[in-house]
Amino acid sequence: MDKALIAAVLWLVLGNNVAILSDSLIKMLDSFDAPFQFVLLRQVSALLILLPFIKLRGESLAPKGLRWHAARAHIWLFGTALMVLSLTTLPLATANALFYAAPMLTVIIARMAFKERVTWHSTVTVGLGMLGVLIIVNPTEFNPFAVAALLVAGSLAVNNLLIKKLPREHGILQTLFLTNLLGLPVGIAMAIWEGAAFEWQRLLFATGSTLFIMIYAATCIYAYRAVDSAKVTSAEYTGLIGAVAIGMVFFAEQPGLNFYIGSAMIIAPLIWQSWALQKKPATS
Repeated sequence: MDKALIAAVLWLVLGNNVAILSDSLIKMLDSFDAPFQFVLLRQVSALLILLPFIKLRGESLAPKGLRWHAARAHIWLFGTALMVLSLTTLPLATANALFYAAPMLTVIIARMAFKERVTWHSTVTVGLGMLGVLIIVNPTEFNPFAVAALLVAGSLAVNNLLIKKLPREHGILQTLFLTNLLGLPVGIAMAIWEGAAFEWQRLLFATGSTLFIMIYAATCIYAYRAVDSAKVTSAEYTGLIGAVAIGMVFFAEQPGLNFYIGSAMIIAPLIWQSWALQKKPATS
């Protein structure tokens, strides 16, 4: 049994369910008129939260691999703005179902760009999971905000894979700090261009969202550095369970039968893949 693989899966399960709490705070904004202001507030709050911990640990922020940090920073920035648009207009569970196109895109990009080996277990699991996502969403109901959610999925997939390009000596805190710092100039420029009036409520929601999403980002950094993405990417689907539960309890969302059928197609292959990967070492 591969302990590194099991640890990576568990961290992704935790991170994705914590990320739902961040999504819930964004949905509570109930408005998409200032997505870049919200992104800027998240960047600033993240820097203020991370800096004391970095100083306390005496970690260096030496300028190494900045082009890859900068690339992730700007992908993260625009992905977050699109996330605000989709979460404030779509049901929580539907938006998250679309976000979960990211694992499929991760496997495809990993194979094409990084030549990672993709096992048949991963291929079947991701394929069935993606089919489950389509059943949940119903492509006939797509709209511009659904397209925005799919673009969020693309940004998550690319950012997860770019983790492999980051300097190994940069830890999780340093990586998160540089991601927010290097995207700050563009974040400020886009918030000014947007021209929305400042609201303290957005600052509170942004700070809470930052705390939760940094936990998610940290788990991704750990998991995707530890093992090949194709082996763990399906674990990200489990956050869908949290999205359904929170949507029902706090936003009065009632998923239909298609949602539960699609969810079963997502979760069942994940359990099967985990069992298959655990059995493999014993038979080799």
